[in-house]
Amino acid sequence: MSTFVLHSRREFLKQSALIGGGLFLGFDLFSSKKFKAVQTNAGLENSYDFNAYLAINTDGTVTIFSPNPEVGQGVKTSFPMTVAEELDFDWTKVVVVQAPLDTNKFERQVAGGSQSTPHSWKRLRQAGATARRMLMDAAAQRWGADPAALTTENGTVKHPDGRQLSYGELAADAAKLTPPKDVPLKDPRDFKLIGTFVRNVDNPDILTGKPLYGLDIYREGMLTAVIQRPPAFGQKLKSFDASAAKTMPGIVDVVSFKNKVAVVGKSTWDVLQARKAVKMEWEKDGDAALESTGDHDRLFVELMNGNQAEVKRRDGDPDAAFAAAAKIVEAEYQCPFLSHAPMEPMNFFADVRPGKVELAGPVQVPQSARDQVAKLLDIPVEQISLELTRIGGGFGRRLRPDFVLEAAELSSLVKAPVKVIWTREDDMMGGIYRPAVRYRFRAALDKAGNLTGYQLRGVGINAGNATRENNFPSGAVPNVLIESVEHKSPITTGPWRAPITNFLAGAEQSFLDEVAEAAGKDPVTMRLELFRKAKEAPVGEKLNYDPERFIKVIELAAEKSGWFNKRKKGVHLGFSVYYAHLSYVAQVAEIVMTKRKPGLRKVYCAVDCGIVVNQSGALNQVVGSIVDGLGHAMYGQLTFRDGATQQNNFHSYRLIRMNEIPEVEVYFVDNGIDPTGLGEPALPPLSGAVANALYKATGKRFRKQPFVEENGGILERLL
Repeated sequence: MSTFVLHSRREFLKQSALIGGGLFLGFDLFSSKKFKAVQTNAGLENSYDFNAYLAINTDGTVTIFSPNPEVGQGVKTSFPMTVAEELDFDWTKVVVVQAPLDTNKFERQVAGGSQSTPHSWKRLRQAGATARRMLMDAAAQRWGADPAALTTENGTVKHPDGRQLSYGELAADAAKLTPPKDVPLKDPRDFKLIGTFVRNVDNPDILTGKPLYGLDIYREGMLTAVIQRPPAFGQKLKSFDASAAKTMPGIVDVVSFKNKVAVVGKSTWDVLQARKAVKMEWEKDGDAALESTGDHDRLFVELMNGNQAEVKRRDGDPDAAFAAAAKIVEAEYQCPFLSHAPMEPMNFFADVRPGKVELAGPVQVPQSARDQVAKLLDIPVEQISLELTRIGGGFGRRLRPDFVLEAAELSSLVKAPVKVIWTREDDMMGGIYRPAVRYRFRAALDKAGNLTGYQLRGVGINAGNATRENNFPSGAVPNVLIESVEHKSPITTGPWRAPITNFLAGAEQSFLDEVAEAAGKDPVTMRLELFRKAKEAPVGEKLNYDPERFIKVIELAAEKSGWFNKRKKGVHLGFSVYYAHLSYVAQVAEIVMTKRKPGLRKVYCAVDCGIVVNQSGALNQVVGSIVDGLGHAMYGQLTFRDGATQQNNFHSYRLIRMNEIPEVEVYFVDNGIDPTGLGEPALPPLSGAVANALYKATGKRFRKQPFVEENGGILERLL
């Protein structure tokens, strides 16, 4: 396997044509029925009606376009695997091309929401199956045989009498055929490649340091820039003096724009040193400066107890349920702002010239980035090209292309190609954080311990809707009230891995354990009872989830962890289960008390994400989500004083360390359902499983993140 990046579709077409005479199959990612075939050295211009391409070359290799940005979710591996499965081709001979932005051709060229694979699954399979049928038809014509009598294996078509032809030998003949319609797909039980362990196609280049990322971008004559943004939210630039900086070695210019000061020069070192020499004065920015105390605890209490709330869901009569309750359980949970902290800080390249703009770098939403640049510069989008690089971590941060706009505007100002680089401090202090949120849960129980009423009020700071009102336990409880309160703040926020559910899940699952304890029920048993009740409710527009799939992951996690078995003294299990991004994940955290200290030894994880395309990639996604969720639940937080973050790098913004990662056992439900999301679903339930295990081990509830700060003495040596 190999992989490379092209600047345009035309380059891909030309690259394929160099092989000469092979099969070039254009297909439509919008439809599983639209195909066109031509030889790789003829008619390529007429193939522009298609948005995805597969070239079977006469040298026996296959080249496949991968349209979505690669941010570590593995689409440059899983997409070609999906095609190669139906094509019945030798995976080691696949060349994967990172597609450039082309919104006229691609429907969803985005990395976000864990939806890349679900969106393209059937279309990619159909492309592979169609190409395979055409190759078989070409062989049948050459041999004068019945196509139904032929078989394929590892890139060859085989005749019952032992004759065989490689795909490369048949490609030219196949290119002359009209693509058949409605070619049947493989039964998943016959998969040979899908469901196996395949290494990511970029692994060799990553390990050897081959340029892949935005920070690797270089163009002849390119300048480098760093930008000083306001040091605190609610401030604006009053004045600056760059006279000393402009005389320093390698500095080309110092300019201000949009409340920022940019230092432009010939190297990263030059501009970083010069930025220190720029004298800048900042002042309060009117109303935006009013909220600058950073006392978010006080703010949450005021908003939680206020009367301003938007009702997101009301089922039955919640007031009557609570009035008649034999017991009421109530608790509040809170989480702080978080930085995305990707290993590759924000960066982007832009070259703005009259009538032409070249953009290149790591962004999760290339179309949105291009469209915003077009609006900013007041030029047609057709004049803008955008090359996608591999992304060195995103977690939602690169869904907000502010750094792309900076590069484009700065290039237009200095009239030169520029790569803008954020330092780690710029990245951590520059905003677009995970919103801070607080939840109040209330549960009404009858005399038999049945959950008869459920209330949730979510208060978020720039969080939008802080709830997921159509998720469980809606549909499992007859009387439900879910409310959301939004507070606007100058602190900028955005999507953070598994938006909103990244904390809501843990808080909800911790609270359900409190409810189970009050009801005198085993936590897993109570959840199973609730999901069986939900099966009786109509699952449609008002409910997002399938109760039966929930039940299966719960039972699998309970079985693998030995939940209902007798445990050794000092071993404590905590349970959590959640639905996010169309997938279901149940987790059990195992904590062992040693010398009166709790140690997280293992996490058991059951996942229903439908068919697993690449076991290796799926395992990495799940374990990575668990590690990410654990580290941020234990340590992660951004605090503010006078509008400025108190953490600016990893010495003060604590992340989990390698030696703190517990053993993780992952089990996938094999149900044959089409793939669903996987990049995010395993993160949300993790904190709930750990919090519930900690309660059993210590007798203390963990309702506020980060856990270490809330109960530092207990958790000093947890991991």
